[in-house]
Amino acid sequence: MSNTVVGVGPEGPRRNSAGLRRDLELLQVLGSPEAEQQDGLGVVRVAELVGRDKGIVSRSLATLAEAGIVDRDSVTHNYRLGYQLYALAARTMESRLVREARSSLRKVVTATHETAHLCVLRGGSVLTLASEMSDYAYRGIGWEGVATAAWQTSSGRALISEWPEDDLREWYAAHGHDNPVTGPAAAVVQGEVPSLTPTPARDKILVTDFASLQAELARVRERGYAMVDEEFELGVVGVSAPIHDFRGRVVGAINVSAPKVRLGGQLNALGSLVARVAGELSQELGADPRSRVVGS
Repeated sequence: MSNTVVGVGPEGPRRNSAGLRRDLELLQVLGSPEAEQQDGLGVVRVAELVGRDKGIVSRSLATLAEAGIVDRDSVTHNYRLGYQLYALAARTMESRLVREARSSLRKVVTATHETAHLCVLRGGSVLTLASEMSDYAYRGIGWEGVATAAWQTSSGRALISEWPEDDLREWYAAHGHDNPVTGPAAAVVQGEVPSLTPTPARDKILVTDFASLQAELARVRERGYAMVDEEFELGVVGVSAPIHDFRGRVVGAINVSAPKVRLGGQLNALGSLVARVAGELSQELGADPRSRVVGS
């Protein structure tokens, strides 16, 4: 009996990748500055840019549109990158973010002996994707999978700190009065922790409306990190710094929170440390280190 495998020769598997390469060329063109400025490109222009027959390009784009990889405007008939491609990119980016952030979280834990978290934005809430636990006897709360109101937390403010005013205003109108804990209740890992239910004292609450949120976000941008001092939870303080991707956009935040008796007098020093680690992680994700200075 022959051991020959169809499609496999002495030099390994043979793959006809010409079609895939051609599709990738189309996606690269639709991701170009020209396509972004014009909100998409027509078939004729795409064909010109890739140097292929208009009919072949049209059929290829139609197939990609059926899969949601590209989107065709019903009025202009221009094609642009589609929702499915962005969804795949977001999942890939988030997976890489978690993977790359592990060592950064460990750096923070080693330097502070406090638990560090990787957080992302989900609508009006902050979701903790990963945590690196400290070796303290009383470690507090395991936040992975728990959603909290972004406007009221240091991590949430770091995540929205660079938004344009119009986007921020629209977001605040929808989420500015969300409950502090918007997802599953946190699980106690070990020891006694402050309750999540008591309302902080009024003099601790810095953000009460859109104007005060804007003012606080301006301070976040100036410092390079966000701080809360018993504003989210009685007896607890925290700092967070934004993580940027290769486009310069905020895609996550590193957060440290702990009882005030341990960290109350060290928030600025801790914030500078977390901002520096977040900046290093941002560079690993392709962010330009010259575009901003964090933790200064």
